[in-house]
Amino acid sequence: MGFFITFEGIEGSGKTTQIRKAAQYLGRHHIPYITTLEPGGTALGVELRTILLGRTSLHIGERAELFLFAADRMQHVEEVILPAMEAGKVVLCDRFGDATIAYQGYGRGLDIGFVTRVNEYASHGITPDMTVLFDAPVETGLGRVKGRNTAVAGQSHDDRFEREAEAFHERIRQGYLELARAEPGRFRVIDATDAVDEIHHRVTSYMMKLIKG
Repeated sequence: MGFFITFEGIEGSGKTTQIRKAAQYLGRHHIPYITTLEPGGTALGVELRTILLGRTSLHIGERAELFLFAADRMQHVEEVILPAMEAGKVVLCDRFGDATIAYQGYGRGLDIGFVTRVNEYASHGITPDMTVLFDAPVETGLGRVKGRNTAVAGQSHDDRFEREAEAFHERIRQGYLELARAEPGRFRVIDATDAVDEIHHRVTSYMMKLIKG
């Protein structure tokens, strides 16, 4: 059985960059792996990602949003994550169940217990072997997002969540930290304001300790 490692954090925390670098590291060391993401890790997920993150006038209620993410996760686990783990691969996943608790639970204010139960059902009871949480001040993360989104065409291309108020993102950040405090054995919290290469070194150190047992 392979290993399941998730990367979490607020918008602009740098997790996507670190997943890419972690994957390159595994490749250089000839360790079989896949990288995937939520939402969007399957064909169905790509369609759901467009609905959930796209610039749209479509109204999505808080509970509907929760169940759309759950549908994405259920398909993702069945179609991608479980088969890869059964094949002995390391699965590097950009967001998973903790994101739903942080965003829809703490961020949107839905009942945490209910969100957790939905999560457990949608994930087939799978829990990551390790979750790396990239923590940064909200203003830092959103500043990075704004710079990234305007770099291409000189205008903002932020998604539904990136356009939310800072207070929303602060609730998410505090939610993530609360989850990490509740499960210190699973979470590895990294200061996302450190240098990219220093963060990468810490990620690979944690990752290889897990893989080597």
